[in-house]
Amino acid sequence: MSQFATLKIEDGIAIISLNDGKANAFSFAMMEALNACFDEAEAKADVIVLTSEGRAMCAGFDLKVMKEQPDRVADMVGMGGQFLTRVFGNDKPVVIASPGHGIAAGGLLMLSADYRIGAEGEARYGLNESAIGMVLPPFGQDLAEFKINNKYLDMCFVGAELIDTPTAIEAGFLDEAVPADQLMARAMEKAKALQALHPKAYAGNKRLVRGATTEKMAAGLADMAGLSVNV
Repeated sequence: MSQFATLKIEDGIAIISLNDGKANAFSFAMMEALNACFDEAEAKADVIVLTSEGRAMCAGFDLKVMKEQPDRVADMVGMGGQFLTRVFGNDKPVVIASPGHGIAAGGLLMLSADYRIGAEGEARYGLNESAIGMVLPPFGQDLAEFKINNKYLDMCFVGAELIDTPTAIEAGFLDEAVPADQLMARAMEKAKALQALHPKAYAGNKRLVRGATTEKMAAGLADMAGLSVNV
């Protein structure tokens, strides 16, 4: 597909891998590549597995744009919100196999998928926007309130604390963790289990659980025009 994301489909399971050679940030190019991968995966596959190369699943939005192109920040965050809404409300099951950090927009990505598997190790997860001078946009609040365990909400959403893998399971960023060398095998095992479910029933029941939040996220994005996401 591109240097930012690759796609392969094996027995009806789409494997999309982020790989920008750095921290897999949500740059414009990365999100364009991911959307292209999702277009094909939605058309040809039953289940989507998201993973990445390197030490980070995703370390957030592109800091170069944040620092050097403030006039483009709202557009970048809006594009990220559209992609996260696409993941969250997707009719297909979406599994994340995270080899490492999921921070800021990467933390929101973890919250958006149906099932999240992390690699055991030194990874950190969380929403550090309070530490970097950013107020989370409405879709970030929606994802956090939907998925983060309430007792961790102040710590992770407001307090910007980055948490380790076992705590990320308790807080709601992950569903389980396995040794790094078993990550993709476990993700494929889970993907095959989801593939065995009735696809229309799965999509319908997912809409019952996530539909109202998906609509709220989409409505919030429509209202974001001209909204500043920085303090």
